[in-house]
Amino acid sequence: MSIKFKTLSIADSKTLIKDAKPMILDCRDLKDYKAGHLEDALHVHEGLKESLVKRGDKQRSLLIYCYYGHASEHLAEFFSDFGFKDVYSLEGGYSRWKEQHQA
Repeated sequence: MSIKFKTLSIADSKTLIKDAKPMILDCRDLKDYKAGHLEDALHVHEGLKESLVKRGDKQRSLLIYCYYGHASEHLAEFFSDFGFKDVYSLEGGYSRWKEQHQA
C-alpha cells in the first residue's frame, strides 16, 4: 500500500493556502474547533465526509489537520482512497500551528 497524501510543514501549508486555496478540514472535536481553528476551516463530521466523497470536487486540494498531526493522516488517506488528487496533512497539527503563530 502506498501513501497517496503528503505531509506538509507549517511553512509549506501557508504557501499552499496562499497559492492553491485548498479546502481546509479540521478533524478535532467540535469543542476545540469552536475554541479556535484555521481561517476558513470546516469542522469534519460524518455528514461532511459523506457529502465530500459523493459530491466533492476531487481536483481541489485538501489540507487536513487535527491536534498533533496523527488523526489527520488517517483522514487524508481516507480522502485519497476516494479519489481526491491533492491531499495534505498538516505536520504537527493545530498545536504546532498555534506554537508558531504565538512565537
